[in-house]
Amino acid sequence: MRSGFSLGQPGHGRLGRWYLIALAGVATVLLSALAMLGLERAARVSALEETRASATSQAAILAAGLESELNKFSLVPRVLAVDPEVAGLLGGQTGGRDVLNRRLAALARQTNAAAIYLMDARGATLAASNWDRPDSFIGANYGFRDYFRGALAGGTASEFALGTVSRRPGLYLSERVGPADAPRGVVAVKVEFDSLEAKWRSAEDGVFVTDAGGIVLLASDPQWRFRAAASATGAARPRDPARDAMQFGVAEPRPIELPASRGGAQPLTMIEKIQPIAPVGWELHLLADPAPRLSVAIANARLAGVIMLVLAGLAGAGAWLWQRQRLARAAADVAAQTATLREQLQQANRLATLGQITAGLGHEIRQPLAAMRAYAENGLRLLEGDRRAEAATNFDRIAQLAGRIGEITAEQLHFSRRSPEAPREIRLGEVIDGSLLLLRDQLRQHSLTLELPAAEAAATTVRARHVQLEQVLVNLLQNAVQACPPEGKITLAITAAGGTVRLSVSDTGPGVPPALVDTLFQPFVTAREDGIGLGLAIARDIMRQLGGDLIHEDSAAGARFTMVMPAA
Repeated sequence: MRSGFSLGQPGHGRLGRWYLIALAGVATVLLSALAMLGLERAARVSALEETRASATSQAAILAAGLESELNKFSLVPRVLAVDPEVAGLLGGQTGGRDVLNRRLAALARQTNAAAIYLMDARGATLAASNWDRPDSFIGANYGFRDYFRGALAGGTASEFALGTVSRRPGLYLSERVGPADAPRGVVAVKVEFDSLEAKWRSAEDGVFVTDAGGIVLLASDPQWRFRAAASATGAARPRDPARDAMQFGVAEPRPIELPASRGGAQPLTMIEKIQPIAPVGWELHLLADPAPRLSVAIANARLAGVIMLVLAGLAGAGAWLWQRQRLARAAADVAAQTATLREQLQQANRLATLGQITAGLGHEIRQPLAAMRAYAENGLRLLEGDRRAEAATNFDRIAQLAGRIGEITAEQLHFSRRSPEAPREIRLGEVIDGSLLLLRDQLRQHSLTLELPAAEAAATTVRARHVQLEQVLVNLLQNAVQACPPEGKITLAITAAGGTVRLSVSDTGPGVPPALVDTLFQPFVTAREDGIGLGLAIARDIMRQLGGDLIHEDSAAGARFTMVMPAA
């Protein structure tokens, strides 16, 4: 009995230990599997959120770039509609036709427009930038086009359609010449987007733009063009096969077939972000494939789990080093991309601002042009009467008015310049004068009083980039104009102390709502129904790049924003 007992006890102990080891192994495997599943799920959620955030940001940038292009081209017909040579040709002065044809051709080359042309009130083309080509528009009648009829009725119109001769798609922007009750003709510009679509093809998973009815107008994949897509607004589009055939080349647009994700066996859905295009009621759709990010994230999670199981402590140290290197590379890539995106957003903001004040600039130019014409006609009569001294006075006034127009257009071109300039010493008075050249008409229309700094204060110098300072000041002044009631007041003040210069813009408007004070400079935060909330965020980013800041200060009445800059 003792012998049997002594032999059976050790065997029972070994079985118990193996049982515990096996149980611990099973528990470890189960816990490891649960941890792996948790890691994969977390990686999947993070990758999807990252893809959505990236797609949202990229869609906003692409939409802003397209809006800036549209705003740029919309200036062309507006300016030509008040051009004296255009008015002369419509008035029957055919002698200037060749000169106008060559001017339109040069303007088309400078702006990269596909065609610029002038039609009379019946739609017959009198002058065109392609006057010397076999497919010239001269002599063709476009009275049946929506953009022609819309411009005659409303002054300004646009239409995206196939060309009747070239069969190439493009956007037609038109402007009426003359008053609504007695239209004299229409100026139109055709814009084609081949280069823009080529950039989309090389940089994105998929991009396309739809009109208000959901028809694809622009696309990174040419096969998507003129297909029917779902609109974010859900607006129903009336069917008109005859009109669609003329405008799009297809009587019944077929539904668009979007690409599938490259996720392999796993069912994944392409992420779609929609961004409105303000000037023409379009929508930009950006497709982002989450599969690459998911694959990388899941692979990283599994690798981390295997390392933790096999190498224990060494795995932790290795994962930490690897994570630091990956984050460093990602940070470098993000920094480079952020710098590029920041510059693109600043340029888009400048062009969007310039588009908003275009009407005022046109008014500022039309008045000197009308006066120049009157002085010129009077000067000719004085010369015929041999009154040369009085005629010389008229021509001197013409030269002064021409100089005024030159100042306005030069400031407009300077403001829209994209090439970066080196920091230099700048008088704040120069920045204020340039901003007021662009905004004078808005101040006049709102009957606002503007109080400027004293001459000594305006002579204060800072070291910065002129275009960037002017972009911030124009943004602040525009906000003040929109906030002020009629007969309101805007005050510019300059102070300098301790190597710092402060330029403040104060208005007598309702001020910043208390709920927005803490988030005022965050992107997409705005108190205006039609605002997108990027102006102040971009403005503060610019000031911080220049070594300063943009702050909101408490004011007894209205709002006050202050540009803080290092002194020169």
